[in-house]
Amino acid sequence: MSRLAVVSLLTFCAVCASGQSLPANDPYAVSLAQQSVATLIGGASISDATLTGVVTRIAGSDIEKGTVTLNAKGVAESRIDLSLSGGTRTEIRNDTAGFPQGAAILNGGNQQARVMHNCRINASWFFPELSALAETADPAQIFLYVGLEKRNGLAVHHLQTFRYAPAKRPDITALRQAVSTMDIYLDSTSLLPLAFAFNTHPDDDALTNIAVEVDFYNYQPFSGVLVPTRIQKLIWNGLALDISITGAAFNTGLLDDLFTITAQAIN
Repeated sequence: MSRLAVVSLLTFCAVCASGQSLPANDPYAVSLAQQSVATLIGGASISDATLTGVVTRIAGSDIEKGTVTLNAKGVAESRIDLSLSGGTRTEIRNDTAGFPQGAAILNGGNQQARVMHNCRINASWFFPELSALAETADPAQIFLYVGLEKRNGLAVHHLQTFRYAPAKRPDITALRQAVSTMDIYLDSTSLLPLAFAFNTHPDDDALTNIAVEVDFYNYQPFSGVLVPTRIQKLIWNGLALDISITGAAFNTGLLDDLFTITAQAIN
C-alpha cells in the first residue's frame, strides 16, 4: 500500500474516532493545483528528482558559497546537501513513518533531530512537482482558494493548503493545521508556481512564527520537465539561500537509505 493510501486511511480512522469532519476542499483551488503540476511535468510521471547547482548561503554577516544537491523522493522524502566554503550541511525530511521527521547534519557529524512542529511543511518545498501541489488526491491535504492578487507586479492565483491531522484536543488539531499551512502563488497565465510562503518556529515555541518565503525563477525544461533554475529562500524577508540549478535528473531510483533518519524525533 502506498504512503498516500496509508496516510489517508489513518486520517479517516482518526476522524471517525474523534467525531470530527474533514474540512472541505475548494474545487477551484484543487483544479488550479492539478493544472499547475500538469504544466510542470509535461505528461511525465515523476517518482524522484535530483537537482544540482551552486549556492550562496547567508546567515547574518556570514556569506558562504559552494555547491548544492537537492533530492526528493515522492512527496514524503527529501534531502538537501550543501558543500560550502565553511563546511558541509545536510537537511533530511522523511514522513514515511506516518508522522513527520527531520534531521540536520553539520560537517559530517551525528544527526540532530528537528522538532516535529518544524517538519509539517511538505518535505520537497524546493521542487514544485513533488510539493504539496502534488497531493490533491490525498483527502487530508486541504486546498483553499484565497483569490486573484498582484504579487511583485504580476497577477497570481493565491492558494492556501494545510494538512488536516485531527487530535483528541481541538487546540492541538488547530496547531497542527497552523504549522502545516503553506501559501502558494501561481502565475495567473502559465500557472507556474512563483512562490511558496510558510512559517517556521523556534524549537521550544510552536506559536511564534518566523516567516519563510521560497521564490522560483526562470523555469527551463530538463528532459521535458520544467524546473526553476533559480530558487531563493528568504527568512523574515532576508535572503538565506540563493540557488542556481544547473542540472536535473528524474526517476533514477533514489534509495530510501538516502533519507534515513536515525535521530530520535523531538515532539
